[in-house]
Amino acid sequence: MSLRIIATGGTFDKHYNELTGILGFSDSHLPQVIARTRMTIPVELEVLPLLDSLDMKDEDRQRVLASCRAAAEKAVVIVHGTDTMKETAEVLGTAGLPQAIVLTGAMIPYEIANSDALFNLGFATGVAQVLPAGVYVAMNGQVFAWNNVTKNRAAGVFQPL
Repeated sequence: MSLRIIATGGTFDKHYNELTGILGFSDSHLPQVIARTRMTIPVELEVLPLLDSLDMKDEDRQRVLASCRAAAEKAVVIVHGTDTMKETAEVLGTAGLPQAIVLTGAMIPYEIANSDALFNLGFATGVAQVLPAGVYVAMNGQVFAWNNVTKNRAAGVFQPL
């Protein structure tokens, strides 16, 4: 088995600018993250334009869908911003794709202390290899079907509807 990881941005991939105090995008952290995990499964990394998920438009979601359709791998993990992860999951979920597609992200950027990014990615890559075909969200140590998940903004966690 092999695994495809698709990077779309989100908090996971944000960089902190020490001079301005702004979180923004530069290069994806994922090459470094993948090396750090020491995964032994073959991984194909695909980096799409890095966006805050609040800035994602229909055409961006269609680009993610096209990447999933073109993927030869049976397990796909999408690193995505948490604010509109559910909307992208819905686009993918209604497409009826033949892979296990797992969306994940982070509430705290990878490069910031106490980030949940590495845990969420590791969890998502593990479950993507054993789940049946379908679209899922893997956050906070739980897996949710694409049509039974919501972000609890007050608690900063994902939960079933």
